[in-house]
Amino acid sequence: MASASIVDPDAPRGGAFVRRHRLTTRITHWLNAVAIFCLLMSGLMIFNAHPMLYWGQYGANFDRPVLKIGSEANRGYLRVGDVEVTTTGVLGLWRDGDGQQRRYAFPGWATIPSRYSLADARLWHLFFAWVLGAGAALYVGAGLVNGHLRRDLLPTRAELKPRHILHDIAQHARLRFPTGAAAARYNILQKLAYLGVMFGALPLVILTGLTMSPALNAAWPWLLDLFGGRQSARTLHFVAALLIALFIVVHLLMVLLAGPWNEIRSMITGRFRLPREKL
Repeated sequence: MASASIVDPDAPRGGAFVRRHRLTTRITHWLNAVAIFCLLMSGLMIFNAHPMLYWGQYGANFDRPVLKIGSEANRGYLRVGDVEVTTTGVLGLWRDGDGQQRRYAFPGWATIPSRYSLADARLWHLFFAWVLGAGAALYVGAGLVNGHLRRDLLPTRAELKPRHILHDIAQHARLRFPTGAAAARYNILQKLAYLGVMFGALPLVILTGLTMSPALNAAWPWLLDLFGGRQSARTLHFVAALLIALFIVVHLLMVLLAGPWNEIRSMITGRFRLPREKL
């Protein structure tokens, strides 16, 4: 659930329409959303080509991975370290839309393209990596110019106090969301989540992605030293992508709980109806 502090908190009351998101915010939101979904889905297809993750100077088929998604006989499994979970029908072993049994890590409905093609997946991944890079740069650049990042996303000292953070966590756990003008401002959990993605997970996924490029390894060998080799970078790339996917799941859940029509309308038109105060 996204919000912004464009409104005087003492002015409009619950039920009033306010301007919530600038045009640049709305454009980059949808641009980045499409790019991230395409990157995640094409990335899963790329992972299908070698469904194992390593740490350190490893990466051959018979090296011991830290994570593996595979199959044996009529069973699919996910193995992390020494822990193994049966995932038949979901990961490792599943049936496609034609009822044919497939032994890829991720099912076709979760990947781009839906049928195995490493070459096509790499093309999709590279194209939307540029789209995401451009969208993220536009969002951050516009946010620095118009003051959105400093004014709306930078936490105050009071907000960073453990007592304040714990209070917001408790309120969200009880599904008690802000009403009136307070609903048009970012809360501390939103601020930390958005800043964590923008300046943590996204830079990590970009840098580790660059580290997996042989051409860039030659041009910028310090990337290999920074992440401990290409396979460690690949593992960190997967973890960062997983964190972004988790953020998206929580974000969509919050949108549904807060009122999807009002939230989506504000991200399309910029107009947001303030929730009415509870009596």
